[in-house]
Amino acid sequence: MRLLWIFAAIFILLPPLDAQQVHPVSGRRIAPVMGVGGAPWLVRPEREAEENPTRSLELLNLEPGMMVGDVGAGVGYWSLRIAERIQPGGKVFASDLQPEMLRLLRERMRKSGIANIEPLPATVTDAGLPAGRLDLVILVDVYHEFSEPEKMLASIARSLKPDGRLVLLEYRKEDPDIPIREEHKMSVATVRQELEAAGYRFASVTSDLPWQHLFVFKKPLVQ
Repeated sequence: MRLLWIFAAIFILLPPLDAQQVHPVSGRRIAPVMGVGGAPWLVRPEREAEENPTRSLELLNLEPGMMVGDVGAGVGYWSLRIAERIQPGGKVFASDLQPEMLRLLRERMRKSGIANIEPLPATVTDAGLPAGRLDLVILVDVYHEFSEPEKMLASIARSLKPDGRLVLLEYRKEDPDIPIREEHKMSVATVRQELEAAGYRFASVTSDLPWQHLFVFKKPLVQ
């Protein structure tokens, strides 16, 4: 738990990559981006017990052959797990702002022998994903860090197939006992307010994970 608090503090102290400080729709304070110094926290052994990512993966209803985008993929904690579950024929497009994160992802791919992941560079306004090809895009504890959320959501919408889904995992702001700094938590009401303003259609939310909400949205009908 002490390690968790150390890295949670690091997330807040790091400067944001963009000058925008609040969300234009909700007024939410936008959190700073986690730098590569926080990479060990992403792969901490306690993560399964603290967040139950195995359960979250089950909720994604992954199938062989799916095309999946992992935005803010970091070192590939989720990309590697998703890639295993969508074989044969499936592929993960793992994008991140930070070249060093992508380098660490490639190293983990090499060690694991998992090859159906394509690391991609992103910017603060473009997720860097291929247009119109993806069945699912997932954002794991990253949406709250988007400094240009409206532009990023539009970019993600362009990458989705007509029946594609956007999934967000976010630490529950409604629960004060979750040991994450407030800027890195989000409530159901705020997520829905922001995503629906961007045209996404709310499908469901699961809130019985240890620390997180899991949201599912459908692609906007009009872009």
